[in-house]
Amino acid sequence: MKVIVLQENLARGLSIVSRAVSPRSTLPVLANVLIATDEGRLRLSATNLEMGITCWIGAKIEEEGSTTVPARTFADLVGTLPDPQVSLVLEPRNQTLTVRSGASTNDIKGIDAQEFPPLPVPDFGDAIHINVADFKEMVHQVAFAASTDEARPVLMGVLLKVEGDSITMAAADGFRLSVRRATLSSPSPQPVSAIIPARALAELARIASDGEQMIQMVLPKGRGQVVFRVKDAELVSQLIDGTFPDYQQIIPRSYKSRTLVSTASLLKACKQAEIFAREGSNVVRMNIKNSGELQPGEVEISAYSEETGSNETIVEATVDGLPLLIAFNVKFLREVLEVIKTPNVAIETSAPNAPGVVKPVGEEGFIHVIMPMHLG
Repeated sequence: MKVIVLQENLARGLSIVSRAVSPRSTLPVLANVLIATDEGRLRLSATNLEMGITCWIGAKIEEEGSTTVPARTFADLVGTLPDPQVSLVLEPRNQTLTVRSGASTNDIKGIDAQEFPPLPVPDFGDAIHINVADFKEMVHQVAFAASTDEARPVLMGVLLKVEGDSITMAAADGFRLSVRRATLSSPSPQPVSAIIPARALAELARIASDGEQMIQMVLPKGRGQVVFRVKDAELVSQLIDGTFPDYQQIIPRSYKSRTLVSTASLLKACKQAEIFAREGSNVVRMNIKNSGELQPGEVEISAYSEETGSNETIVEATVDGLPLLIAFNVKFLREVLEVIKTPNVAIETSAPNAPGVVKPVGEEGFIHVIMPMHLG
């Protein structure tokens, strides 16, 4: 293999794929990145066997070939190279990759590319096309609510459903639920339902740049995998086996109080309350007050900690319905407010021990349910 490539392209490609490198593995090759020539371009791949990322970059190919080199060593080295042009030359006999740039010459010991696990080469003929901006916003508004507890693997994933021209993502961790719907530009040829690891979707949202138009998605039959393609990159992920909870049952059908409040004001109040609440059990109390016909209502946000003290903020609100005192996990409340784009947010409540519903005002398609905490 003999290749000339631009340092910034190589660094960008390595930053994309290295997130799939396995940090702890019994297979040494999984700590490596695959470098291979591929139809006039350079292909970089990494995998941890659950997720794999491939990226193609422009290069001048003088001699075909492939190898794998330690991902961290190679990425750190490329980041420090002095010259815009980088030459990569492989000595196949001992799998040594010589990296030259300006006056710098480096030899990296690699492992034969034959030992690298093969990644699927799917047919994108009947792929589902998803708008990049919509996709990134959906992931942003849903993936954070997935569980990080490995004891319940099905909740570490995001349920992705496609029916006709409608796409829905849902994630839950047992204490909260986030659901986001969007419309596809063209209907899907067949319905799809899959549980995709939240981490894989977050990586894909990071890889997909805003300038790109579409993400293509295919689920190869019988593989238990999903493959996404954006302009110069592909991400493959194992699907999570199991049955996702029937989240429709969790969403309250009615409410006794609807509170309209400024998203930014409520977020600021939650951030202040969290400073005090995080020392204890993360509890924030919301006292929703209906002030009558002529005066605006208000929400009193308060947190208390024996170690640090207490905090109270009053936020103006429009309250329709009964006054109520309810407690939530302040971290969960802050996280949902951070992903809402609209100026105002609606909080629907029924009782101190019933779930609360958070919705952006003036934007259909997003709903977030938070379980209440005990008012101690």
